[in-house]
Amino acid sequence: MNTMGLNLIFQMGCLCSKEAVYVKSDKYYIVEKIGEGGFSTVSLIEHSQTKKRYALKKIICHGREDQAQAIREVEHHKTFVHPNILPLLDHALTGCADPVLNSTSQVLMVLPYYPKGTLANDLELRSVGKHYMSSVDILKMFLKICEAVKVFHDAKPIAYAHRDLKTANVLLANDNNPLLMDLGSVAPAVVKVCGSAEAQNLQDVAAERCSMPYRAPELFHVDSYCVVDQRTDVWSLGCLLYAMCYFKSPFDTVYERGDSVALAVISGNITFPENTPFPQELHDLILFMLKVTPSERPFIHSVCDNAQDLLSRLSNREEPNV
Repeated sequence: MNTMGLNLIFQMGCLCSKEAVYVKSDKYYIVEKIGEGGFSTVSLIEHSQTKKRYALKKIICHGREDQAQAIREVEHHKTFVHPNILPLLDHALTGCADPVLNSTSQVLMVLPYYPKGTLANDLELRSVGKHYMSSVDILKMFLKICEAVKVFHDAKPIAYAHRDLKTANVLLANDNNPLLMDLGSVAPAVVKVCGSAEAQNLQDVAAERCSMPYRAPELFHVDSYCVVDQRTDVWSLGCLLYAMCYFKSPFDTVYERGDSVALAVISGNITFPENTPFPQELHDLILFMLKVTPSERPFIHSVCDNAQDLLSRLSNREEPNV
């Protein structure tokens, strides 16, 4: 082979040198790693025959509880199906999680790949030039996210909560259709806490699985005797809607400074930029969700109704320059 041919192989890469992964009978090549969390990695993969590209979520399980949690995530994908919830295309469990034998298992999940990335990615790009979305576009997207959340909250026989709603967990299709992802934090919505041990356990789980700038106040300091319900998600939706307007959660700056997010959240002091392209009604909708006292916070159906009503009113108005 001549030098030019060798150079082409080095530049293009050789498929035989790429790491292969099998999900049941399908073989994929790993193209690149595109994400990493505390419990999993996400890679861009290519089917060996069709050449179609997908996302592969790999969860390493070190014990039986880890494995059970990962399998629950798979089951949640099967249970909660909606055009605005990321679908699971295939999955596999390999190995055996046993800390005594120092062995691990892997749960592999094949998911659709969206090159545009997450809402967080989009907002970060927009923030550079203060490229605001219009109020109407924000509300249209927000309502679709709320419809996805409603699927969890309306589940029978028991309601579920997502518990980690944030801009980084919303994927965007090419047409900007939002898809809620990462169902690893999904759990029964209503939790009756009876005693300090149960309170500490819920608080620890929330600290592990719920992102701080979007976490509801009642999950920072869980009372020894209380009931926590699906309105933890409504708080997160308020933070998410704020971020859709102003690129970040109202508590992201506190987090980035290293100050106490818990104190900031529990204080409930929400401020908006003085120079804003958005109407007061949109701020009111955000504040409607960001009630520190859970019992004063609305349920998802009221959020949808208010957001739809505001969208209808703003659609009939002339949009401000954004």
